[in-house]
Amino acid sequence: MLHHPTIDKLNALRLPGMAKALAVQNETPDIERLSFEERLGLLIDHEATYREDRRLTSRLRAAQLRQSACLEDIDYRTSRGLDKSVMVKLATGSWLKEHLNCLITGPAGVGKSYIACALAHQACREGLSVRYLRLPRLLNELGIARGDGRYRKLLAQLARTDLIVLDDFGLAALAEDNRRDLLEILEDRYQRRSTIVTSQYPVDSWHEIINDPTLADAILDRLVHQSYRLALRGESMRKRSKPLETDNT
Repeated sequence: MLHHPTIDKLNALRLPGMAKALAVQNETPDIERLSFEERLGLLIDHEATYREDRRLTSRLRAAQLRQSACLEDIDYRTSRGLDKSVMVKLATGSWLKEHLNCLITGPAGVGKSYIACALAHQACREGLSVRYLRLPRLLNELGIARGDGRYRKLLAQLARTDLIVLDDFGLAALAEDNRRDLLEILEDRYQRRSTIVTSQYPVDSWHEIINDPTLADAILDRLVHQSYRLALRGESMRKRSKPLETDNT
């Protein structure tokens, strides 16, 4: 039986997973012991896995996560107030289906960005669209977009994304336009999509950071009341000789 033409045809039909699996089967001793249905099932399974891996790679590329992080690698040995039971619940993804938020606070280097990226990575695994953004840079980009006509398009892109990570809230002072931009983002996502926010400042101080009572009430109402909170504490994990995680904030 000629196997190479079959492999070529599978590739031409855009079934590279099946083509690769067939090539492996051809090199496997005693493969003939399997029935036709069993061998076909293995080929289909390999194609399905190949396609899902490609989709995951594409979602991760679009997410532009700051760090390569996953929930399995989170360090629970270091004392920093991280509740493993809460993380286990977040890992189920139910909060994403309920369109809840996650607020991660704590001092610099304690692992906020890593945890945020790990949760975002898990969302990508579950087939959701994700985007990581440093909030100061995003607000600056929105200001530029307002001037060159991309503003509404950029807001629409954010509104469609299943999960966005807004890193470094409070790191830079918010101008009037920044406050209104943040409200627009959160208003579009309220009870429709989920948002992760990280900050060096505790949530109780965010009203003061926003520095506009009316807009602060509106922003926090859409962000805080339906959210999980991870309040981390302790010294920077960068002081460890061989850290499992890194975090630049």
